[in-house]
Amino acid sequence: MSNSDASWGRTAPTNVTRATLRTEAGDGFAAVRSPNGLLPRGNGRSYGDSGLNDAGLLIDRRAGAAIHRFDPLTGLVEVDAGVLLPEIVRIAAPQGWFLPVTPGTQFVTMGGALANDVHGKNHHRRGTLGRAIESFTLHRSDRAEPLRCSRTTNADFFAATIGGLGLTGLVGRITLRLMPVSSLTIRETTLRFDRLADYFDAAEEADSRHEYAVAWIDSLASGDAFGRGHLIAGDHAPDGDRSGIARPALASVPFTPPISPLKGLALRAFNEMYFRKARAGTTRRDVPFDGFFYPLDRIGAWNRLYGPSGLHQHQSVVPAEVAPQAVRALMECARSHKQGSFLTVLKRFGALESPGLLSFPRPGYTLTLDFPHRGERTLRLLAELDRITVAAGGAVNPYKDARMSPETFAASFPNWERLERLRDPALMSDFWRRTAGQLRPSKSVTSAAA
Repeated sequence: MSNSDASWGRTAPTNVTRATLRTEAGDGFAAVRSPNGLLPRGNGRSYGDSGLNDAGLLIDRRAGAAIHRFDPLTGLVEVDAGVLLPEIVRIAAPQGWFLPVTPGTQFVTMGGALANDVHGKNHHRRGTLGRAIESFTLHRSDRAEPLRCSRTTNADFFAATIGGLGLTGLVGRITLRLMPVSSLTIRETTLRFDRLADYFDAAEEADSRHEYAVAWIDSLASGDAFGRGHLIAGDHAPDGDRSGIARPALASVPFTPPISPLKGLALRAFNEMYFRKARAGTTRRDVPFDGFFYPLDRIGAWNRLYGPSGLHQHQSVVPAEVAPQAVRALMECARSHKQGSFLTVLKRFGALESPGLLSFPRPGYTLTLDFPHRGERTLRLLAELDRITVAAGGAVNPYKDARMSPETFAASFPNWERLERLRDPALMSDFWRRTAGQLRPSKSVTSAAA
């Protein structure tokens, strides 16, 4: 056992203890015990406390993880939960396959991607990763043998585990259906727009024409330029790189600065420079896949730039019919609190439904804001962003969160009681203890769990 670092957001000190439990080798839950619960741990890229269990134990799922089978004819791959996404890409890309859905960093495990039911820049075409999961094995503390879970077998555990934040058991092997692609080179189309309304005018058309689409927003622009930015769309080029090997990082942040440089005049200058980086109108170019999907991965330990107190990332989704007003209100709220977002991302979610019980994406628009943690003033801002989101009929992303209230969580995920009913009794996280643990389940759910 050894001590581990905190979450990727680094907003709270922690003294987490890890243990290794090799379910693939036949280890059972009896091999490790904790009165305060266990929690599977992947590669530690969740921003908040959904991947932490400070009072208990984290079960390291990276140890011994392997790829067991890949069929280049069907695109089916069977992997252990601790396998990292780039390990899959390296064997699949030369055969013409790629991840059907990938989040904004490649440095996550398949188990972590499943537990958070991650989405990507192509949600409008593919939905969440859960739609591509064929099956998985689930090891539970209350069962002697692992469960085989799919849409037709143990379907309740299948749904609860996808997006279930690692609380339904230890996922063993996962069978994923990959997506056929012509190459991993991305033919990128960038539209520079001058105001927020222009994005909403163009977003649906971009989704209809392209596999991938996302927007970067200048959160500090004001007046007629409020909400200006880039709408970045992409498709797999017909001929390009198929090696599947991402380039090494350009640089790494060697230490945590005493004060975050991502604020004030420096942040305003960066946003101005980045906005001007794209020429007016529409531009097209071919780019490597790692730069398109994982731009922040090119800078090692970039989270240190937010300073010694860490960062909060607030991601919300609001219904399409109120999105122009709600997104504007969220951005104006941050400005009124005098806290600019270093990285502001806006994307349209499609209507494809996830099989996951607690999946975050739903039809509408999702806005992501990043803030250095400045104590109570930042927490007040985040609470107000929660209020605006919930009032608009939206939801706040749990795996980006480290402080939302139980009430915000319940409003965002009214199905939380069904997950509590199926939660493995040996598993617990700081997030679940802080949110669902403070809510009172209905009598019907309590009796069903008993």
